[in-house]
Amino acid sequence: MLSAESASVVRATLPAVAEALDEITSRFYGTMFHDRPELLDGLFNRGNQASGAQRRALAGSIAAFAGALLEHPDTRPDALLERIAHKHVSVGITDDQYTIVHKYLFAAIADVLGDAVTAEVAAAWDEVYWLMAGALIGQEARLYHEAGVSPGVIWRQWTVVGRRTEAPDVVSFVVRPADGAAAPPARAGQYVGVRVLMADGVRQIRQYSLSSDPGGELRRITVKRVTGTDGAPDGEVSNLLLDDVCRGDELTLSVPAGDVVLDDADGAAPLVLVSAGIGCTPLTGMLARLAAQGSTRQVLVLHADRSPAEHALRAETRELVGRLPDARAVFWYERPDPREPAARSGLMDLTGLELPAGAAVFMCGALPFMRGVRAQLLAAGVPARRIRYEVFGPDLWQADATG
Repeated sequence: MLSAESASVVRATLPAVAEALDEITSRFYGTMFHDRPELLDGLFNRGNQASGAQRRALAGSIAAFAGALLEHPDTRPDALLERIAHKHVSVGITDDQYTIVHKYLFAAIADVLGDAVTAEVAAAWDEVYWLMAGALIGQEARLYHEAGVSPGVIWRQWTVVGRRTEAPDVVSFVVRPADGAAAPPARAGQYVGVRVLMADGVRQIRQYSLSSDPGGELRRITVKRVTGTDGAPDGEVSNLLLDDVCRGDELTLSVPAGDVVLDDADGAAPLVLVSAGIGCTPLTGMLARLAAQGSTRQVLVLHADRSPAEHALRAETRELVGRLPDARAVFWYERPDPREPAARSGLMDLTGLELPAGAAVFMCGALPFMRGVRAQLLAAGVPARRIRYEVFGPDLWQADATG
């Protein structure tokens, strides 16, 4: 897909561009938000902007996309971009916004790299950008069509019909469509965007996994309060939801999105569901779907947490595993107690654990946890292509996990 002329230029300039990407993306966001402050209202995550996570994710995706084009110039790496497309759909990105991004991104490249950006270099990277944008626009158009909505028209009011504390600073919200119409189709493992109005009048969006069986009219999200550490701010949306939202209130939810889902076409393969902390939420949704279907698949649930008391949805996980004829669960706790006498102590260690042959593995948790467990899975002979993962927030691991 990338022309030979552009490929030669991109290959020669990629090291310099990659080295400067953090500065480029920092200047890009700063200038764009200065000129277009309305984009911060209901589109960009202020927490990720403050922490630099969004900037690093954008830089990583550009570098990974360019590298993939160089390695396979006749193939567009759509799989690399599918996750980004789902995230974009969950906030309502539309085609015209790619033109805005292009304007400010290329101005930032010119500012940072100066005279090194010749007309030839600019044309080559322009080709890379529009190949990437075109792939995303096409994937997002398909996702909007499959969801039965117009591009960007993703929001709907839902009534909170249940609220339950699952663990310290973890609360589940059960919702149903406020208009009484049918809930949109969803797949186990997907998430929804939740849009809330903050005290300063700015809308913010966060994505939360569907933590129950998405096959009915009720949906559930399970939210953990985010407390800032090392100078990072507290999670403004999670704190608002836990402090202010009660039964009878309304929430604004997007259509479901997310590419890490149970594959009905692979319905006989064993499953290994691996999580830590609040990463259990999409996998609990998968378990609930399997139980509702009366699945006979072999399922191994692996979860690590600080203690049984802090393990959200622990009792429900046990109950769902008990409803499946060929399922078992193994838990690890840093501070075990008698509530889980069979649990293992410490961090998750797969040594001596028999993994089902030919299993599909789904992971969710903090990045250090997933890196460590993925290495153990690979060492145990699980092919990389069989390991899928979900990340809460910008995907800073994408390029690292594609091998």
